[in-house]
Amino acid sequence: MTTDLDATGLLCPLPVLKARKRLQSMTAGDRLRMRADDPAAVIDVPHFCMESGHKLVESYEDGNAQVYLIEKSG
Repeated sequence: MTTDLDATGLLCPLPVLKARKRLQSMTAGDRLRMRADDPAAVIDVPHFCMESGHKLVESYEDGNAQVYLIEKSG
């Protein structure tokens, strides 16, 4: 199951905090697709995934936003 989170317009650390909160309510193996336009997200999101054990499946640019696909760890 993939859940979407729109974090555009939010500045550091809010995109990561909202992703953390959303992932807490998800089941291991579920995926979160997050859009963010905060320039710090390119550093913060991969660091959050590495520290929390979640898998950053992919990240890419979509217009002026970045899209992150995060798989919840078990």
